[in-house]
Amino acid sequence: MFPIEVPDVLRTSHDNENGRAWIAALPTLTAELLDRWSLRPDGPTRNGMASLVLPVVRVDGTPAVLRLQPVTAENRDTVRGLLTWRGDGIVHLLDHDPVSGSMLLERLDATRPLSVVDDDAEAVAVVAELLARLTAVPAPAGTRHLADVGAAMLAEVPEAEAGLVDPADRDLLRYCAAALAEVLPEPGDRLLHWDLHYDNVLAGDREPWLAIDPEPLAGDPAFDLLPALDNRWDGSDARHTTLRRFDQLTETMGLDRDRAAHWTLGRVLQNVLWDVEDGEPVVDPVQRTIATVVAEHRLG
Repeated sequence: MFPIEVPDVLRTSHDNENGRAWIAALPTLTAELLDRWSLRPDGPTRNGMASLVLPVVRVDGTPAVLRLQPVTAENRDTVRGLLTWRGDGIVHLLDHDPVSGSMLLERLDATRPLSVVDDDAEAVAVVAELLARLTAVPAPAGTRHLADVGAAMLAEVPEAEAGLVDPADRDLLRYCAAALAEVLPEPGDRLLHWDLHYDNVLAGDREPWLAIDPEPLAGDPAFDLLPALDNRWDGSDARHTTLRRFDQLTETMGLDRDRAAHWTLGRVLQNVLWDVEDGEPVVDPVQRTIATVVAEHRLG
């Protein structure tokens, strides 16, 4: 077996029956994949909230990474998405194991995420250009669809409303739900990343910046804006920053601003629903600011 030290954050993220079984099997699985793909370990493991990443070298000397993660509803379409994008603006998928969900990926520079770029306008421009490329691609058949995700969100609103203590927060929840309901009949068919924030963009050799960690979804490209709006939030001049980012993203991606406002309010709704599900009784101030700025544009 391959010796693996599992970080506490992974044990916490996978603290359920399936997750504990996956963690227990990691040493054996890693050893099997190293042997199957003729890989040599090339440094210490890294991890995110839900995955373990092992730098490796292929038999021809090419550096790569072995990403180990259990198959979940969020990542079930990752391989399908990466195969569809074929490395255009995003990390290359070199091989994968459909049973375990493990992937062999092009190695990028994990020490240089886009968040190291101090100029926020420059960083947003990188995200916007990557999103424009990624969302230009039609989603392949079988990809989870925004129509279904959005319908499920609207069905959760009454219960979530009861979990919010402030009447103003309940008003915001209903407002965002109404905005989503207006555009949901035309949900789109593009291939979305769904989580493109600065730390999901890494420096690369074949391109300066490449996206990683997609959670593919079929839908309207405007549903992909929010991670770049609430990323690296420090509260200074928040309203101006939000509007500038929104303008950059919609202009570069060629989006209708009104529809983009609707879909962004729908994404705020999603975040609020997740927070309420986690026991939060109030709307996060960042989400409220984004919703307020976008709603003012919508009304304007």
